[in-house]
Amino acid sequence: MAPHSDSSQLSPFRYRIFATIWGASLISNLGTQLQQVGAGWLMTSLTTSPDKVALVQSAVALPVMLFALVAGALADNIDRRRLMLTAQGFMLVTALALTALAWAGLLTPWSLLGLTFLLGAGQALNNPAWQASVGDMVPRAELPQAVVLNSIGFNIARSIGPAIGGLIVAAAGAAVAFAMNAASFLVMLGTLVSWRTEPRKAALPREEIWRAVVDGVAYVAMSPNLLRVLLRAFLFGFGAVALLALLPVVARHMLDAGPLSYGLMLGAFGMGAILGGLLNPRLAAVLSGEGRARAGFVLFGLALVWLAVSRDLWVSAPALALAGASWVLTLSLFNVMVQLSTPRWVVGRAISLYQTAVFGGMALGSWTWGGAAARFGVPAALAIAAATLAVGALVGLARRLPEPGLIDLDPLDRFREPELQLDLRLRSGPIAVTVEYEIRQEDVAEFLANMAVRRRIRVRDGARRWALLRDLENPRLWSESYHVATWTEYLRHNMRRTRADADNLDHLRALHQGEGHPKVHRMIERPTVPRHDDMPLRSVSELAP
Repeated sequence: MAPHSDSSQLSPFRYRIFATIWGASLISNLGTQLQQVGAGWLMTSLTTSPDKVALVQSAVALPVMLFALVAGALADNIDRRRLMLTAQGFMLVTALALTALAWAGLLTPWSLLGLTFLLGAGQALNNPAWQASVGDMVPRAELPQAVVLNSIGFNIARSIGPAIGGLIVAAAGAAVAFAMNAASFLVMLGTLVSWRTEPRKAALPREEIWRAVVDGVAYVAMSPNLLRVLLRAFLFGFGAVALLALLPVVARHMLDAGPLSYGLMLGAFGMGAILGGLLNPRLAAVLSGEGRARAGFVLFGLALVWLAVSRDLWVSAPALALAGASWVLTLSLFNVMVQLSTPRWVVGRAISLYQTAVFGGMALGSWTWGGAAARFGVPAALAIAAATLAVGALVGLARRLPEPGLIDLDPLDRFREPELQLDLRLRSGPIAVTVEYEIRQEDVAEFLANMAVRRRIRVRDGARRWALLRDLENPRLWSESYHVATWTEYLRHNMRRTRADADNLDHLRALHQGEGHPKVHRMIERPTVPRHDDMPLRSVSELAP
């Protein structure tokens, strides 16, 4: 379907694929909320320890931190639909096992945590593929709206799911909530089976997973804008998870409430998140990305302090709604920034590293705030978490977030494969590349500044052992050198160049004083010493004739 000129809040729903998967995800997320209410409340029945209750959130978040990067590499290199089918099938089997054990009364705190961890592992495998697929379903111009709609859909489930979950747990027990979660995976599986995707055409062979992981980490490590987003995402996840980790304890021990009231509290959080998603376009029109991020940190911190001093359900509800709005505004902003700051070839890995940062913060935070609550009390733990969010807001003074969508990351498409005089295979290598420049002395400072940017681009796109050399006999001559593992990796390296990189390339060419463009030499390394001659001698006597 061709893009529509209007780019309203609901415009992504014009794309049937997005609307269908969004609806199935809503049902699946509703089942997830039922499961989390059941697990959180069941844990308060199995143990009175606040740190074990808080570990339920750690069990959800830890798998994302551990497995998201590999899942992102898979999402960038294999069929995303099949990857999501695998993840959903794995979660269905795990949910059925959890249901059976709960029904038989065989769950212990540790087995509950273990199965919750496995469900989190399934989500870790599924999420990068789903979020990376959004950019394939809607035009890039409508990606921010699609990301926000995903957040709204998740929080619609969060707003009604916990209340339904609390009612189900109160009336029928946690096992029924777990069974309904298993049924929700069937809906998503059916939708994915009926989805017919266009196979992705690749000019080059699929990347090996370990190489894809390394390249993904290198790309993010050499992208200052992404590093700033990941830092703030980690800080927000670390501080904000205190609410979700300690809410079962708040409900049972501070407010003396039952499972239905606990579900209503989570519902208030979800309703606030929906409101935050609806307000997002208006806030984006008047506040910068950094301004919205700081507001999210500060408002969530205020909600934690409010919850810490409240002893009444209805007084706590507005604080939870405020926290929910701050949650969706902040995390959807970070998600959009990551996707709009990343080219399509590595977007799955960038999203996975973003999720690693968020859920890593949440896993560490859940353990930290559970321990703080056990030692100092729940109100004190919530107040300390609020202080960490204030620190997260202040970090923006030194590490301001980028404005999303200002960089053109479409492929540059200038590279043409050279005609080779050797019979080279795609897996042949290693390949050494040198680029020769002739630079006037008065342009050296400018050349070095551009080469610093050039190094970041090269390493970000897969180059290794980058170096800049100057000729001792002719100081006007400079050579840029780098290595790649194979000829395939050399072609892949050049195809990753984006339009945003063109300025640096053009500037270096303008500084070059030689004839034509800078001369490029592409060479394959060949050993010159036979292996048996390269082995160390066992003794000096071996030198004798």
